[in-house]
Amino acid sequence: MISSSYTPPLSIIVPCYNEVQTIVDNIKALLSLEYGEFQLVIVNDGSKDETLEILIKEFELEKIDMPYRRQINTKKVKGVYLSTIIDSIIVLDKENGGKADALNAGINIAEYPLITAIDADSIIERNSLVKVVRPFVENPHVVVSGGVVRPVNNAIISNGFIEEIRLGKKSLVRFQIVEYLRAFLFGRIGWGVINTLLIISGAFGVFNKKVVIEAGGYTQDTIGEDMELIVKIYRKMKENGKKYKIVFVPDPVCWTQVPEDKKTLKNQRKRWHKGLMDTMLNHVKMLFNPKYGAVGLIAMPYFFFIEMIGPVIEIIGYVFFILSFWYGIISFEFAFIFFGFAVVYGVFLSSGAILLDEYNFKKYDGIWEYLLLIAYSILENFGYRQLTTWWRFVAFWQYKRSGNKWGDMNRKAFNSNATNEGYNSKL
Repeated sequence: MISSSYTPPLSIIVPCYNEVQTIVDNIKALLSLEYGEFQLVIVNDGSKDETLEILIKEFELEKIDMPYRRQINTKKVKGVYLSTIIDSIIVLDKENGGKADALNAGINIAEYPLITAIDADSIIERNSLVKVVRPFVENPHVVVSGGVVRPVNNAIISNGFIEEIRLGKKSLVRFQIVEYLRAFLFGRIGWGVINTLLIISGAFGVFNKKVVIEAGGYTQDTIGEDMELIVKIYRKMKENGKKYKIVFVPDPVCWTQVPEDKKTLKNQRKRWHKGLMDTMLNHVKMLFNPKYGAVGLIAMPYFFFIEMIGPVIEIIGYVFFILSFWYGIISFEFAFIFFGFAVVYGVFLSSGAILLDEYNFKKYDGIWEYLLLIAYSILENFGYRQLTTWWRFVAFWQYKRSGNKWGDMNRKAFNSNATNEGYNSKL
C-alpha cells in the first residue's frame, strides 16, 4: 500500500440536488478520509430543498468574490462559498442544469490534477481513495481508475462511516447485491485486463482532470454521463494517438443506496438502459472500427449487441420458447434441460463472484450471509432476472434522447441504529 503522503493531490466533486437528508453525513465522511491532500468541491445544482442552507450552517460558509473560469461550458454559477472552519471545502451554488452540468462546474473550479466525483448518497471507505489513486502513481499512462460500488442499505452508519455491513432486509436489495458483485468482480475485472473498460461507475472513479477537459467534460444531453465520458476519453486518446490506460481496482469500495421498491428500481434500470443507448448511438462509428483497437472490435460490439439489443432478443426468445413448447415443437425434456443449463450458467457466474468476494475481501461477517447470497443467486433466475430484462426491453422501445436530468429522489437519512428501515435510491 502506498502511503497517503505520497499520493498526488485530489479534488473531490460532490454534485447534489435536494440532498438535505444525506449531504452532511457524506461530507463528514469525506473529510475523514485517509488521504494526504484533497479539496472538497460541493456543487449545489439549484436544489429546491434546504441543501445549501444546511451546508452554510453546518460548515459556516461565507460567500466570496471568486472568478469562475469556464473551461467547460455550464449553467450560471450564482455564488461561491468557502468554509471558515475547514479550509478544504468550497461550495458552488448554481442554476439547475442536471448532474453532468454540476459535475462540469466542479471540474472548472477544481484545483488539483486528479478529480473524483462522489455521489451525495454514497459513502466510501477510509482508505479507498489511496487504493484507487495508486495506479496513477505506478503508471503514468493511467488516465482513469475506478473502484467497486456496493449497496449500503440497512448498514449501521456512525459519524459518516460504516460500523456494520448488513445484507439488507428486503429481497430486492439482496438481488441487487448479487448483481453488483457479479458486475464488478467478474465483468469489470475482465474488461480492465484488456484495457477495454467502458464503464467506470459515476459513484466512484478517479480521472486525470486535463484528459477530462480535453474530452469536453461530461455530456449534458445524455442520461448515461459516466459511460459517455469513458467512451469519449477512449475515442479522444485513440484519435490523437496517445498512450492511455483505464483501470479497475477491485478492492476500494464505495457504498451507495439502492432502490428498495419495484417502481424506483424499474425507473433506475430504464434510465440505465437509455443511457447505454445514448452512448452506443453517439459513438456508433467506433463499432467494428479497427482504428479504435480492442474497444472498437470487442467492447463496442459486446455492449451494442449483448447489452443494448440483448433484452429484446431475450424477451423474443422467451415468447418463442413458450409457444414452441405449447405447440409441441419442442419436448418437455428439451425445455427442462435448456432452462436448467441457463440457470446453472447464471448461478455459476454469480456464486463465483460471491465466493471470490468472501475469499479476498470478506465484507460480510458470517458465512451464512454468503450462503444466503448464493441462495439469492439461484432465486434471481425465477422472476427477478426476467423482470429487469422486461424493463430494459421496454426502455429500448421507449428510447428517445431526453437530456441529463436528475432523477426524482426519495431520500432517508443514513442508518445510525439498527431500527431504521433503510433507504430509497435516486433514479
